[in-house]
Amino acid sequence: MFGLGTPELMIILAICFIVFGGKKLPEIGAGLGKGITSFKKGLRAADDAPALPSEEGESKA
Repeated sequence: MFGLGTPELMIILAICFIVFGGKKLPEIGAGLGKGITSFKKGLRAADDAPALPSEEGESKA
């Protein structure tokens, strides 16, 4: 992925646990999951939206 192996991920998780504490980590994870889901829904909605008409065929006199 980004050159992160198991030891690196364990160190990152340990630092997060120390900084945020055990009670706050599940809340942070849930918020992050909801944010990613919302972002994906927004991308899908943008793909499904109708395209704007182009101005190629319009003549302005």
